Amino acid sequence: MNTAIYVAIGVLIGAVVSLVLYFIANKKAAAKKEIPIREDAERIINEAKQEAERIKKEATLEAKDILYRARADAEKEQRERRNELNQIERRLRNKEEHLERKIDQLEKRESSISRREKEILARENALKDKEARLESLIKEELERIERIAGMTTEQAREELFRKVEEESKFEAAKLIKRIEEEARDTAEKKAKEIISLAIQRYASEYVADTTISAVVLPNDEMKGRIIGREGRNIRALEAATGVDLIVDDTPEVVTLSSFDPVRREIARISLERLIADGRIHPARIEEVVEKVRKEVESIIRDEGEKAVFDLGLSGVHPDIIKLLGRLKYRTSYGQNVLQHSREVAYLAGMMAGELGVDVKLAKRAGLLHDIGKAVDHEVEGAHHEIGVNLAKKYGEDERVLNAIACHHGDVDPICVEAALVAAADALSAARPGVRRESIENYIKRLQRIEEIATSYDGVEKCYAMQAGREVRVIVKPDDISDEMSSMIARDIARKIQSELTYPGQIKVMVIRETRFVDYAK
Repeated sequence: MNTAIYVAIGVLIGAVVSLVLYFIANKKAAAKKEIPIREDAERIINEAKQEAERIKKEATLEAKDILYRARADAEKEQRERRNELNQIERRLRNKEEHLERKIDQLEKRESSISRREKEILARENALKDKEARLESLIKEELERIERIAGMTTEQAREELFRKVEEESKFEAAKLIKRIEEEARDTAEKKAKEIISLAIQRYASEYVADTTISAVVLPNDEMKGRIIGREGRNIRALEAATGVDLIVDDTPEVVTLSSFDPVRREIARISLERLIADGRIHPARIEEVVEKVRKEVESIIRDEGEKAVFDLGLSGVHPDIIKLLGRLKYRTSYGQNVLQHSREVAYLAGMMAGELGVDVKLAKRAGLLHDIGKAVDHEVEGAHHEIGVNLAKKYGEDERVLNAIACHHGDVDPICVEAALVAAADALSAARPGVRRESIENYIKRLQRIEEIATSYDGVEKCYAMQAGREVRVIVKPDDISDEMSSMIARDIARKIQSELTYPGQIKVMVIRETRFVDYAK
């Protein structure tokens, strides 16, 4: 910046000097002229000097001003850079401190891990020593037992198997004898039970509506395709759905029998689609059943949403809506539980309106009062207790929880709406012909049979079929061997015999199947 100022001043001075020299060069020529001309020249020179002086002063002032502004800009830029450097320095210092803390933590963690590794290694060594001592003691004890018993381990095992076999035969003999004695002692009672069972089975007006579905066939030739070679299609359909497929002499009709309405509905839709498609074989059956099962789940969700929408309720949790949809396929004493819940909600809402209390709350509690029945065969406990737990889990109001808990009189109501729900439940259940005690007991017995079978480890699926006279248990082939399958069948049969009351006998069938699949490309 200083160099520019000096150059400007030098140029200005050079111009002045050039102008002076110009006038001096012309002075001699002007001297010959007249005196006025000389005076004009002197005047011009003086004016030129004055103008040069003025220009010099202005250039000096302008140079000083430019220098001042340049210095101010330089100082401002220097301050900004200094502030920026200070900020960068602070950030670096903070990062450095943070890294130091992290390093300290890592060092502490590493030392802790090293210490734990040493402790674990010491424990492993101690366990190995104990295991070695235990193996030595076991070996010594076995040798001592063999010396005392006078037989080897293999001989002892064979002796144990022989005793178990004798004990089993003895128990079977005792069981046969006890059955014969009970038959003689309770012949009249058994005869009455058999007659009443026959009468109940003959009451087709509600048993058929509750436990079976009929599928119409286009022709009788379709029965053979449904049965398949050596009955493989029927077995595949029954295994995939858990429903008993009955093919009798009735023309152009097959019957699906199951106490579980959801399974029966899945089987009915699947069979109708297979008939329409024409391709009926085990792989296709499994594929169609899986698709239909997903569709039925969608229908369950839609039914729950429809019930909530029809009653004008809002803020109901999606899982609660799904459980409401499942009630469509649940019956209580022969009464559809979803329809019963709708009736209770409408009745409770109308009574609440007449009394001037909360109509929405009454409807909500009435719709949810039997929600526990959607899972009551899957979770231990009474249905109202299960319902209270579900409603509480999904954030329902305390008054709704109380209405669910007290609708059978087990708990005192804390609000008018809860009392109205209990009254509406009694009104809905008291309609003539709405409930059938025998159907409910029948379904509960079948559910209990399935619960007993699925309580054993290694059981994958279980289906109670043939009106509860047969139980098909599918076990995991990787976990259960053939010998263990036989023991599971025996244990299930004994537990059913000790815990349930039923007419006739129940056949327990354990199925262990291994499949190997490959593809030709």
